[in-house]
Amino acid sequence: MREFVTFLLNGKRRTIRAESPTRTLLEYLREDVGLRGTKEGCAEGDCGACTVTVSHVVDGELTHRALNSCILFLSALDGRSVTTVDALTEPDGSLHPVQRAMVETHGSQCGFCTPGFVMSLYTASLNGMQLDRRGAEDAVAGNLCRCTGYGPILEAAKQVGSLPARPMSWDDDPGSVDEITDVQTVQLSDPRQTSFAPTSVDELASLYAAHPDATIVAGATDVGLWVTKQHRMLPTLIHVSRVADLRSIEETDERLTIGAGVTYSEAWEVLTRHFPDLGELVRRIGAIQVRDAGTIGGNIANGSPIGDMPPALITLGATLVLRHGETTRRLPLEDFFFEYGKQDRAPGEFVAAVEIPLDGQGANLRCYKVSKRFDQDITAVLGCFDIRIGGDGRVSAARIAFGGMAGVPKRAKTVEDALLGEAWTDATVEAAIPAFAEDFQPIDDMRASAAYRLLVAGNLLRKALHETTRPRSETRLVGAGAAIT
Repeated sequence: MREFVTFLLNGKRRTIRAESPTRTLLEYLREDVGLRGTKEGCAEGDCGACTVTVSHVVDGELTHRALNSCILFLSALDGRSVTTVDALTEPDGSLHPVQRAMVETHGSQCGFCTPGFVMSLYTASLNGMQLDRRGAEDAVAGNLCRCTGYGPILEAAKQVGSLPARPMSWDDDPGSVDEITDVQTVQLSDPRQTSFAPTSVDELASLYAAHPDATIVAGATDVGLWVTKQHRMLPTLIHVSRVADLRSIEETDERLTIGAGVTYSEAWEVLTRHFPDLGELVRRIGAIQVRDAGTIGGNIANGSPIGDMPPALITLGATLVLRHGETTRRLPLEDFFFEYGKQDRAPGEFVAAVEIPLDGQGANLRCYKVSKRFDQDITAVLGCFDIRIGGDGRVSAARIAFGGMAGVPKRAKTVEDALLGEAWTDATVEAAIPAFAEDFQPIDDMRASAAYRLLVAGNLLRKALHETTRPRSETRLVGAGAAIT
């Protein structure tokens, strides 16, 4: 075990010792290194002004992620390469093509948000992202422009998309990152806090069994806010981002197994291929900065009643794999959630993977997220439906799960029972809708009232009927309905 963190910053090696494990990269950049091009806007991963490019080696090649440095802990950076906007300009003062595109299209107004946009587009370019209108909107969805200059910025994005990627030297050389990468567990401590970053699942299991009160950190898209907004002191942290065993995706004829450390971005392709609606739902989880950091396992283990992944995975009949020490157990995901803030997970036990059955019905899944805006928003209600129709036109099987309707993600079993054996028609759906009030007693909060949530739940069942019995082009909603399309 070594007691320091090593990473590359704009191509130069940095070593961090005796530092708070929850100090953020943004604080380090601005206060210690004097790289103030990276801005602090919200300190919660929403505005993108602090975006940087973080690269690491996967299967011998560099992979690049756009991350919010305001919630990225220094203790999570071991073996990574960080690129900031300060390094893109050439020594002779000439601009990088991404910066030049922003200038030529007049994409910068007050300039505060510009570095974040530049780094988001730089990362998109490195990854070969298609920057047509939709791709451009996705690339910058996690960046907020307070001057409402989105039109020119999107033009800059499309201009970047027409140019060959031009990485900086350290973003194009996996060898330089390999030189600072090893398999030792990393410990970083100050007098009040300690963090560990193991590289094997066995070492993770051992550490967590020894420190059952530790906070497990994956992408820190939630834990980061505990520090920056709630000012919580986290005495012990265990980072899982270096554990290769948790970052695997395995496919067989029977199931898809996704390691708990797989990010939304990493899972997107395989989920889209098997479950098109789930892939589209993932595209609406946060923005690229959030999807590049947040993990499937973290979204489950967090236990939030409005987490976006659990309703879909419950509907698909997913099984959770849990590990404690040397013991592994499996349980249906729907049984993992007891009540608000409580899950079936013993001290020292962690989520290792989720297993999703591949029974050939993936195209049948329908997922609908209702929120006030399309991108980068918290769910008010999320409904997922797997309705299977027999040859006689009657419902042969039904699994329906919701988020935002109870203290935990939960199935609508009374509604399912009301549908089973009945003809899949408007009349059947209308007769089943009152059963939502038996399955759920939603709360009133700032996102929606209880009455609204029940109304929306019924409307989403109607939408599932329409989408499975009519061409999808006929069921696209506009205006207020755009949030659930």
